[in-house]
Amino acid sequence: MKSYLPLIFAWLVALEISPVAELAARGEASLFISYPPDNHQTNSETIFIIGNAPTQGEVYVNGQSIKRSRTGNFAPTFPLTIGKNNFIIRYQNSEIQLNVNRINNIPDIPPGLGFAKDSLVPKSAISRLSGEQICFNAIATPEAQVSVKLANKTIPLLPQLQTVKLPPNSAVLTDSNRPIIMQNNGQFEGCTTPREIGKLGTPIFQAKLSGKTVTQAGLGTVEILDPERLTTIEVTANSGVARTGPGTEYSRLTPLPQGTKASITGREGDWLRLDYGGWIKQNETQVLLSAAPSPHSNIRSIISRQVQGATEIIFPLEVPIPVTVNQSPGKFTLILHNVTAQTDTIRLDDDPLIQQLNWQQVTPKQVQYDFYLKSQQQWGYDLKYEGTRLILSLRHPPKLSRKARQNLQGITILLDPGHGGSETGARGPNGDLEKDINLAIAQLLKQELLQRGATIYLTRESDQDVSLPERVEAIAKLKPAVSISLHYNALPDGGDAINTKGISAFWYHPQAHELAVFLQNYLVKKLRRPDAGVFWNNLALTRPQIAPSILLELGFLINPDEFEWIADPQEQRKLARTLAAGISEWFDQVLVKVK
Repeated sequence: MKSYLPLIFAWLVALEISPVAELAARGEASLFISYPPDNHQTNSETIFIIGNAPTQGEVYVNGQSIKRSRTGNFAPTFPLTIGKNNFIIRYQNSEIQLNVNRINNIPDIPPGLGFAKDSLVPKSAISRLSGEQICFNAIATPEAQVSVKLANKTIPLLPQLQTVKLPPNSAVLTDSNRPIIMQNNGQFEGCTTPREIGKLGTPIFQAKLSGKTVTQAGLGTVEILDPERLTTIEVTANSGVARTGPGTEYSRLTPLPQGTKASITGREGDWLRLDYGGWIKQNETQVLLSAAPSPHSNIRSIISRQVQGATEIIFPLEVPIPVTVNQSPGKFTLILHNVTAQTDTIRLDDDPLIQQLNWQQVTPKQVQYDFYLKSQQQWGYDLKYEGTRLILSLRHPPKLSRKARQNLQGITILLDPGHGGSETGARGPNGDLEKDINLAIAQLLKQELLQRGATIYLTRESDQDVSLPERVEAIAKLKPAVSISLHYNALPDGGDAINTKGISAFWYHPQAHELAVFLQNYLVKKLRRPDAGVFWNNLALTRPQIAPSILLELGFLINPDEFEWIADPQEQRKLARTLAAGISEWFDQVLVKVK
């Protein structure tokens, strides 16, 4: 029989039947574990075990009977100790053994005199401006005297009585978003303010205790930059990713259009701090000039013009400079950095989108433009440089047919079925893959929206690999009225897979906020589903600014009870009809406001 299993699985998938569930019903499979995999590694204090077994009989984990759903799904949570944790899952004559290794993500304090592994900060070569404070950190034997030597200067590192460890961003999903106060954990810190310009060498850390001394070199050199002789770079990436700090854990700022020029005022590893405050990866830039004045531009008149579907505002500059965008209901704000206004004249004719423009020189180096719009809802924007001219495009509202209520004739919508191909996404208790359910819902929703007159595009029509950049590029090229990415949810280790359920919506740009809130409320109310919340979230499919872009998590695939609703074909069709009706009603409401 085993030789025929691959054919049976393929046939069941083609019929949209769960292979595990079907074989279990026929007595050919009994116990199935969807998560975690064997030898899973985590730093969480708990782990949930997700799986399925036939409803006849009990399932035991380490001898303890566990609760299951109507169709045999389960997801109990168990505590973990540091190191290996062994679990034996039994159902009748079936047994599965799992090993989960909990690692300690807090550096161990050395038993003798010394420094904890990987605890010395800074962790890479750094550059800072003259007169700027530089701080050093280390984890060492708590009773030791700790210092760092830099360019013939010794800086004492003082013990910190307590430190605060921030939870990861994912802790919002597990309702554990609380800082952890750690007492006397061997943390030492000290700062200095070098003013001498040049390379100060490698910091040497030193710990002393009971007449013994241990030294250890830092991981990079320290250089102090001359503010009058900085290096100028140009952004070479199509859209340079600017952040609040030197690493991907820091928040994103407004992307820098290709061609943007700025001076380097700091460096940490392969991250560069630019003169307006944002950080960018070195590989998204190229060096233009060394020891040069910081790029600066004057600006005089600006002009607007209408193009198909948008209003363009053109800012003539002497050099492409960094920009920042802020949005709020009915208002679009553009800040130009390293710019001084010499403006006497601006041409802005009566415009279908813009009600009024106000501007001011808010600091000696910043000019701010506030565009007050004729409607609260915004429909996307784009920023680019053509030579030294900055072109801002503000998209006009789509034109909705008024022939019939909730008619989407003339509206283009991009649907993104999450994951696909080798990217499977989450797994249900019986092994069903998120990528397959995402695609099924997207295709059902497509048909519902087509019946309402909309023009619909999908980022994938089959089970295929589509990268995140390819999905984002599809939004940029198509310029839909809205983009909706469809997913089903899971939890990080440490969550409660049994009691966490419901629909949630995610947005990034304020122009997408109202759509996310409306559809969240609509689905929760009409389908009578639990409300898992609305989130501002820095996701690849919420970041596109060319159109209001949201991501929907339509339920928790790992929840034993909610999975039964998710996998029910009748409920899937009802979900698609309801979501299509909600999209239609949202367009009807916001476009009536425009008129």
